[in-house]
Amino acid sequence: QMDEKWIIISEEDRRPGAMTREQYILATQQNSLPRTEHPQFYPVGIYGWRKRCLYFFVLLLLVTMIVNLAMTIWILKVMNFTVDGMGNLRVTKKGIRLEGISEFLLPLYVKEIHSRKDSPLVLQSDRNVTVNARNHMGQLTGQLTVGADAVEAQCKRFEVRASGDGKVLFSADEDEIVIGADRLKVTGTEGAVFGHSVETPHIRAEPSQDLKLESPTRSLVMEAPRGVQVSAAAGDLKATCRKELHLQSTEGEIFLNADTIRLGNLPMGSFSSSSSFSSSSSSPSSSAPRQTIYELCACPNGKLYLSPAGAGSTCQSSSNICLWS
Repeated sequence: QMDEKWIIISEEDRRPGAMTREQYILATQQNSLPRTEHPQFYPVGIYGWRKRCLYFFVLLLLVTMIVNLAMTIWILKVMNFTVDGMGNLRVTKKGIRLEGISEFLLPLYVKEIHSRKDSPLVLQSDRNVTVNARNHMGQLTGQLTVGADAVEAQCKRFEVRASGDGKVLFSADEDEIVIGADRLKVTGTEGAVFGHSVETPHIRAEPSQDLKLESPTRSLVMEAPRGVQVSAAAGDLKATCRKELHLQSTEGEIFLNADTIRLGNLPMGSFSSSSSFSSSSSSPSSSAPRQTIYELCACPNGKLYLSPAGAGSTCQSSSNICLWS
């Protein structure tokens, strides 16, 4: 039993709503009494199936990390990764360097492609090799295609320049084709064939070779505003045609200057006492004296013929040669 204690309560403690000292003492004494109930302990941590699952996941993560590390080391070994690059690929200050045969399955975008100093650059394809050039808008401006049958270039202007001074050797566009070489040599058996006119200041053959200008089926025309000069310094000059050869000068004259001038195969006229001439290609009769001197006569239409020379002129405008020509 609890011992009874007398508590003196002052007047101040008798305020309404205030706890009395007796009530305070009783409340504190009840809390200090020993408890007769047994305390309950709760375990801390992961136990049971949760613990086994956690260990399984940790073991699986460890195995995955080991396999991943082994695969990474194997890939580095097979691909030959180094500090400078991978396999035949080397990364330098000037760009990327490839050694050996390289194959690209997707488009390759580069600014410049160079080969080694002691090796050529080879671009090889089973079908063709195409090089395209585009502007800033992506439009195609030039294309070079190297195929099995032909090499095609599509551009506004095509040029071939010399490696030394950069002189244009060949250029072609829609308007003209320019050949800038010092010598144009055509080695074909049929020579050069031109469908239209040819304009050139000089035509000459190679040393010790003949120059031949020929038109097998049509006429050959040479024109120049200030004259045409045809010269053979060390050989003969020969002009041959099937039908007619015209030498025409509209304002000047035709001047033939040579030690010997021959006109072969001219028709020959015969002189008779009746002062008549007849066309004859045979020599005079054996009974008459042999004629060795002839006179060159010209018909009004310009045809030339020979007439036996006499004391005076034997040329007749009414000769049969002039009438039947």
